[in-house]
Amino acid sequence: MINQIVTRIAKREFARSLNFENTILLDITACRDDKPRLLYLHVPFCEELCPYCSFHRIKFDESIARKCFQALRREIKIYQEKDYKFEGIYVGGGTPTVLIDELAETLNLAREIFSIKDISVETNPNHLTTKNIEVLQRCGVKRLSVGVQTFNDEMLKKIGRYEKYGSGEVIAERLKKTQGSFDTLNADMIFNFPGQTPQMLEDDLAVLLKLNIEQTTFYPLMISDLTRDIMKNTMGEVDFKREEKLYKLIVRRLEKNYDFSSAWCFSRKESLIDEYVVDYEEYAGLGSGAIGYLHGICYSNTFDIAEYIASLEKGILPLQASRKFDNADQMRYDFLMKLFSTKLDIAAMQKKYDGKFLKTMWKEIAAFEIVRGFRYFPPYLHLTPYGRYLWVIMMREFFIAVNNFRDYCRKQVKIG
Repeated sequence: MINQIVTRIAKREFARSLNFENTILLDITACRDDKPRLLYLHVPFCEELCPYCSFHRIKFDESIARKCFQALRREIKIYQEKDYKFEGIYVGGGTPTVLIDELAETLNLAREIFSIKDISVETNPNHLTTKNIEVLQRCGVKRLSVGVQTFNDEMLKKIGRYEKYGSGEVIAERLKKTQGSFDTLNADMIFNFPGQTPQMLEDDLAVLLKLNIEQTTFYPLMISDLTRDIMKNTMGEVDFKREEKLYKLIVRRLEKNYDFSSAWCFSRKESLIDEYVVDYEEYAGLGSGAIGYLHGICYSNTFDIAEYIASLEKGILPLQASRKFDNADQMRYDFLMKLFSTKLDIAAMQKKYDGKFLKTMWKEIAAFEIVRGFRYFPPYLHLTPYGRYLWVIMMREFFIAVNNFRDYCRKQVKIG
């Protein structure tokens, strides 16, 4: 019952916060502070499109992709001209390594003009080649995140990845050969696929434990309204009622050997994680369809690739939508993201919001205390084991809301 209430409230609140209809498009202003920020780079190209994925991605076309990378480098220079300082880079997609030479040129440009400390890049199993690994190492990549999803051959075939990336055994062998090449090698997994049994999940966990993988992230299946219909036709109905049971299975198998880097990320050591929204209070979103959060403004770049390239050829940021969060929304955002890392520094939040954080957020804090989602060890609120799952629910609904926003933007592109 509590899980259903949290889901319903989170769904409503995130849909409200990420409603960009009837808003005025706000420009990205020049930066006037030295706050550390993250540079998120979105590469929207994939060799094949997976049916469950709601992220902005299009079928790979080399000519268009090269123009898009050129535009991305122009966009990076615009943020430099606006005096932004970035300490970290996260490259997502799509498949960022689809053109390794273009990615290398882009990362090297960012390293030349910003004081970059950490770089994390996403990739797919078929790109774990000697050449690609050496290029990424030279570019200073510290964390490589590999989209595995599952090692089960039956499930890989259902989600359209078996033909593209090989069997679970082949993928595991590629991971094994890549280990030690980066500070952190992460295996991205998904649980709660329709038809995925607890035994299938147990088997996936056994492979990861045998590999002694440095880090693994287990995402619950997160689908937009559009991809829900696609999944229903190809795999069956998504059942969120069994999600908690599967999550507990994952935690039970991993918690003896791994620490919680977030509610769904498990690490053997202190590592970079996928959730750049946790590590950095603000991040710039660059690339077609990228979403950013700067100065309390959540914004999105255009999803139209041609428009994205054309805007940057003119030296104009390719913005499509934006929304200014009021103070209360900013506090709720921080509350969600900081606690997702399993703890929240109350004193720091009070300082950031001039002593108004607790006055504004007391209802939310009280509600989760009542259901024993927190433990308070001053100055931190710590998630309890049950609280971690509640945050999985909320982050799942947050990303579903983001995915629905992406679908809305893509519809506007088609209408236009």
